Amino acid sequence: MSEFETIIGLEVHVELLTKTKLFCSCSTAFGAEPNTQVCPICLGLPGEIIPVLNRKALEYAIKAALALNCDITDVIDFDRKNYFYADLPKGYQRSQFFNPMGTNGYVEIEVGGSTKRIGIKQLHLEEDAGKLLHTGDDIITSPFSLVDFNRAGVPLIEIVTEPDIRSAEEARLFLQELRNILRYIAISDCKLEEGSMRADANVSLRPLGSNKFGNKTELKNMNSFRSVFNGIEYEVKRQSKILREGGEVLPETRHWDEDKGVTKGMRSKFASADYRCFPDANFLPYELSTDWIEKLKDSLPELPLARRRRLMDEYGLPAYDAEVLTSSRELADYYDATLRFSPAPKVVSNWVMGEILRLLKAAEIEITECKITPENLAELLRLIEKGEISGKIAKEVLEEMSTTGEKAESIVQRKGLAQISDEDTLRKLAIEVIAANPRSVEDYRSGKKKAIGFLVGQIMRKTKGKANPQLVNKVLEEELNK
Repeated sequence: MSEFETIIGLEVHVELLTKTKLFCSCSTAFGAEPNTQVCPICLGLPGEIIPVLNRKALEYAIKAALALNCDITDVIDFDRKNYFYADLPKGYQRSQFFNPMGTNGYVEIEVGGSTKRIGIKQLHLEEDAGKLLHTGDDIITSPFSLVDFNRAGVPLIEIVTEPDIRSAEEARLFLQELRNILRYIAISDCKLEEGSMRADANVSLRPLGSNKFGNKTELKNMNSFRSVFNGIEYEVKRQSKILREGGEVLPETRHWDEDKGVTKGMRSKFASADYRCFPDANFLPYELSTDWIEKLKDSLPELPLARRRRLMDEYGLPAYDAEVLTSSRELADYYDATLRFSPAPKVVSNWVMGEILRLLKAAEIEITECKITPENLAELLRLIEKGEISGKIAKEVLEEMSTTGEKAESIVQRKGLAQISDEDTLRKLAIEVIAANPRSVEDYRSGKKKAIGFLVGQIMRKTKGKANPQLVNKVLEEELNK
């Protein structure tokens, strides 16, 4: 058991899903040619016109703060956070430094079968910086860098947690839950690989039982949940080794090298950053309407954790099923819609988690693009329940449904896939198979009951999978026990 306690706080930047930037009308579309989505406002050129706040970005920030259980500020204003960096064109960043949008919130995660609450210190709205493109292997060894200002001015929310996280696994679970929540309320696509969700981790260790925080390091360049987990794990081991050997952990910003699986020092953090913040005179403070906030609160959907609990409480689903089905709002909506046509929660869960997700993965599409409607899936399940088709045939029918969108019953009729449930026909086949396989018959009668499985398989082969499996077993047992 480790003699140290791990203390982790996260700073998460999330780009909002607006069509234009926070203070100008430049496009936010991802993947455009470098420096083609810029203007005097987002570049901070001399003589820029007065910027205008994007109302949709403000709405999204309020919805995020509400979904994260934050207290909402009464007054909106912006400040100038002054610092120099190569990808910051104006030399300052407009942000809510003194008066954040939301404070004192929380996110609940499931850890080891219990619920843990991770505090949200604050959530604030700000503009993004540009993006540096390094020409070397990484930021440390790059001989020079290029800058793309397309991202400068894109609306961001920054979510700062309390130091409540105690392991790399908890950090991963928190980020996954946070991404789910933000996707559910449709304010961001949260694509880590495109940089629309980025997380920095502040990691420190302290002796078990101590209340004093140790020196922390800030980890950057983690663009996947796997990177976050591995980066924190490595940093915990690195700091543990230093402390066990009597050394001191230096407060610094460190870069996570995904290829080499190590963190590398970038710059020291012995002094707190002095951003020389002051209110932005271009934005006069104004009060938020309480009626508007209430309307936004009422517009929020059922959030992931509440939905998981409902699926478990109302339908008796296992925790694993509930977690998979609520991994996206669209998938959860699909499941709920199917249940309106089929009163079998666990059966529907099995087919959605199994065959539906398999087909989506193979076709590389989302559930919203699936041609199998909830009503048609429920119809397929009814055909199985009534014994008109077998489970094996149902999978074949589902494959065709996924490519054509045709109803299950019409496919079964058109292709002659209806299940053979005539007992006389199946008994005749059973007699033929028994006569043709004396070894299996002998094994069965000598006590090897599993031998009947081979005989069932022979009948299924003769009927091309159309025979009713339960009835096949019944007539075989009757004939074998004569």
